[in-house]
Amino acid sequence: MALQKTKGFSVTTQPDYDLETLRREFPISQQFTYLDHASIAPIPLPSQQVMQAVAQRLAADPGSLFGAAPDDVLGNLFVTFPAAVAGLINAADPREIVGVASTSTALNLVAQSIDWQPGDNIVFSAVEFPSNVYPWMVLERRGVECRQVPGIGLTPDALADFADESTRLVAVSALQFWSGHRADLAALGAFCRERGILFVVDAIQAAGHMPVDVQAMQIDILACGGQKSLMSLPGQGFLYVRDAVCQTLQPGLVGPNAVKEWLHWLKYDLTPEDGAQRFMMGTTNITGMAVLVESLRFLRALGLENIDAWTRHLSQVVIHDLSDRGYTIVTPTDPAHHGSIVTFRVGDPDDREKANTEADTLVERLRAEQVRLRKHVDAAGAPYLRISTHCYNTEDDVHRVGMILGEYEYE
Repeated sequence: MALQKTKGFSVTTQPDYDLETLRREFPISQQFTYLDHASIAPIPLPSQQVMQAVAQRLAADPGSLFGAAPDDVLGNLFVTFPAAVAGLINAADPREIVGVASTSTALNLVAQSIDWQPGDNIVFSAVEFPSNVYPWMVLERRGVECRQVPGIGLTPDALADFADESTRLVAVSALQFWSGHRADLAALGAFCRERGILFVVDAIQAAGHMPVDVQAMQIDILACGGQKSLMSLPGQGFLYVRDAVCQTLQPGLVGPNAVKEWLHWLKYDLTPEDGAQRFMMGTTNITGMAVLVESLRFLRALGLENIDAWTRHLSQVVIHDLSDRGYTIVTPTDPAHHGSIVTFRVGDPDDREKANTEADTLVERLRAEQVRLRKHVDAAGAPYLRISTHCYNTEDDVHRVGMILGEYEYE
């Protein structure tokens, strides 16, 4: 493996795994040049096989999936799932993990469990995905102020300008869905912990791409859906809540298995269960849990550091190529501040309607050439194209975008 060091980050020019062999685990790579993992990622073949095994069990003996025997090939998912997630993010205890349907679900559960006071404020970036905005904005009905930080992502310096003694919570994406900005989670976490501010991270674009250590980064709450960086099923993610924080939270939404004596169904008692299970919202998505566990095994076997180094290298290839072709890149060019997402502006910046038409045409042209990526617009409606890679993509994959755009321009 060839490594380049950039401000403490390793960027590889060859992945530390067999790329050709890995691509066989993703049949989609034989059909498309798929560069839209930040929207939804394909699941690898081993995860697909687990999904099929669970489906067969649901047809033949569904009850066996709840509290399975120790020798069951699928294991007891109520043990293996939190343990696998805890290992992924270095949680201190699997009890700090609970399965949830989505990032939105997780953050709404948290938002409705905090004892907010009029005058409290919440700080987040002005380019957050709505999943990490709406759960906080709805609290304005209760006198909580939301402060949006301008720019392409939240930095410690910007946070210092917006946070004050009334700041109760800071929310950030580890990797911004639109700009591709990579947050300095350790610095943001230290800032918040020193001031007693809750630090909340949306990790849906990061958790399967790069190492995330909730203890070292002093993260209090982390939410993640499974369908993007974790290469798992839609409808199954997880929520991490640091135990010391969890003990202070009183859920505003309560499921039947979220209370102390939940197995005593007819003894109605709202005393919350210990740990993150107090946020469990009823019957779990067994298939989603099993597939996510397998996808975590698959990705961790490759090494998150290796995936991170390779996808950052691919982003650098994209940035250099498209910059040379005259495109304006939104994503930070320094690999210390970007990850697997690169966003660039297209069309006439002075004519938004014409620019959007051109952007749509470019997306269709790329699709006709079997390249899949995503168009996004900013708050003003100006169009951008986003390339988002994962572990199995190649330099040829990302070069195809520039080549096709170049051919279009010269027609």
